[in-house]
Amino acid sequence: MPNIAYPALIHGGWRDLVFEHFREGITVHWLLKGGPLEPSVAILNYRPGAGVPRHRHVGLETIVVLEGIQSDENGDYTAGSVILNPVGTEHSVWTKDGCVVLIQWNLPVVILGEAK
Repeated sequence: MPNIAYPALIHGGWRDLVFEHFREGITVHWLLKGGPLEPSVAILNYRPGAGVPRHRHVGLETIVVLEGIQSDENGDYTAGSVILNPVGTEHSVWTKDGCVVLIQWNLPVVILGEAK
């Protein structure tokens, strides 16, 4: 099987992708959709005010902010930021004005509480 490539993704190429509902206020385009115990890679498009409730990472999660600002309890991350959430870390995620992120996670997260 050859590798899978997405040209110009960080330069807005994600705008041509088809998105589907992921959770309230967030749509997803799966670049690689793994099973319950497999890695996944996706583009998440957050509408203004959207967020993800507090959750724990049981596998490494890697995020690249493609557009806008994504926030968590540790700070605000602008376009170009790379965020690593190692195993055992917990946080919630939100965006004031909306954002688009490339996300890769080794295992699904465990939701702990309500969105901020």
